[in-house]
Amino acid sequence: MKIQYYIFVLIVLSSCEQKGEKTKEVVTKEIETVSKTAEPDKKKPLSPHTETIAMVGDAHIHIDYSSPGVRDRIIFGGLLAYDQVWQAGAHMATWLETNKDLEIDGKVLKAGKYGFFVIPNQEEWTVIFNRNWNQHGKDDYDASDDVLRFKATPKIPEEIKEHLEYKINKTTETSGTISMSWEKVTIEFPFEVK
Repeated sequence: MKIQYYIFVLIVLSSCEQKGEKTKEVVTKEIETVSKTAEPDKKKPLSPHTETIAMVGDAHIHIDYSSPGVRDRIIFGGLLAYDQVWQAGAHMATWLETNKDLEIDGKVLKAGKYGFFVIPNQEEWTVIFNRNWNQHGKDDYDASDDVLRFKATPKIPEEIKEHLEYKINKTTETSGTISMSWEKVTIEFPFEVK
């Protein structure tokens, strides 16, 4: 768009030279104003929508979440209180979808789409798959909709992870790990495709 304005300015300015300097100034100011408003600054979202997708054996696993940043805050035990349910992302609840049954912590997570929640704690986290995948934050969270709960031990990495990140890693043809990292914490758990 700016190129079109510059070409227009050149054409107008060359024709204005015959009409005098005053006309030239007015036309230039009007065109500069238009070009500034034609391209407003776009702000980058603070918690961009993100997804992680992987194939492990015949299983297509998809995790969908909004990825908040640390932004010089204390996250776990600060912004997010210990021992309270968190939707494991920003805005809408994080969800996981699998087209195959997965065995996690000795229990079967049936093929389907689930809300993914956690209860952070300094020693041990509770990981939750909930049948209500389409909810804002934890507003509609109901423990009676949980289909799978298990414990995971948090790891403390050496470097701070600025933005929340999920990874699905294939370890064999039929197994893998799912991890969630943010700030100074990583939790990871294995799964087996059934």
